[in-house]
Amino acid sequence: MGRLVVILILALSLGGCAGQALERRDGYSVDHRHTATSHSSRVRHLVIHYTDAGEAESLRALTGPRVSSHYLIPQPEGGGLAPVYQLVSETRRAWHAGASSWNGRENINDTSIGIEIVNTGPNGRFADLEAGEPLGWAPFHNDQITTLIALAKDIVSRHGITPTAVVSHAEIAPTRKIDPGPAFPWQRLHQAGIGPWPDVDRVACYRQRFETSPPSRAHLKRALTAWGFAITTNGIIDEATRGALRAFQMRYRPSHYRGLPDTETAARLWALLEEYRPERLPLLSSKNIITSPPKCNTAFGEP
Repeated sequence: MGRLVVILILALSLGGCAGQALERRDGYSVDHRHTATSHSSRVRHLVIHYTDAGEAESLRALTGPRVSSHYLIPQPEGGGLAPVYQLVSETRRAWHAGASSWNGRENINDTSIGIEIVNTGPNGRFADLEAGEPLGWAPFHNDQITTLIALAKDIVSRHGITPTAVVSHAEIAPTRKIDPGPAFPWQRLHQAGIGPWPDVDRVACYRQRFETSPPSRAHLKRALTAWGFAITTNGIIDEATRGALRAFQMRYRPSHYRGLPDTETAARLWALLEEYRPERLPLLSSKNIITSPPKCNTAFGEP
């Protein structure tokens, strides 16, 4: 009987410790009984890349000492979808973005999850692209995109990532990077609920207006900045502006991506701003009239 009492006392004592959710660590202990409700994910961006290499070389690079990503999507071999490599925990900072900026935030590694896709990229050099030489681009396998959509939807949902924070490596580092390039199917991702895409009717409306009254170069640069690019807002089309235009065109106008301003690019940019960042359209006007812009608003004027 006495032994039974001792066993019961020990059981109650252990149960009490378990109820306190006490975790013992080296030199201290942590009580997990109280959980705050006022918190959110530190992840704000999802960045899409291509590896510019085959699978074996990509794995060597991404598991080496210099660069990494959270996920790597290989090319499928045989039937069925290939498993995704998770190389870094989502709770950790991977080294995939480098010097980067988007929508007022810098060092995007700090606030992002990076997904690399095994793809060999262009058949030329970045310098060829800068010189305006036509390049061929390796296609993305359909199964890779199917896998990417499932993975991206999961990440976006769990971390509350907004559509405009799903970005390409080129967009956050436009003078250094061009991936995932114009062969990447951004519109397919949008149709699956991932990332933005310009509305056809809005684009047509802005195109018609801009054909007779185009925005100035200064206002085009203001619009690029309002969308998220980190460039100056003067009227000079410099290297940074060309990089931003090229990154924008590769994503939203992949048939024409020389990084030069034109009516079609402006129409797609303004259409995106109206749909996804409407509060910023009035800031493009020199009069700075803060009003709710109507559909296909011509929110620009003389600089």
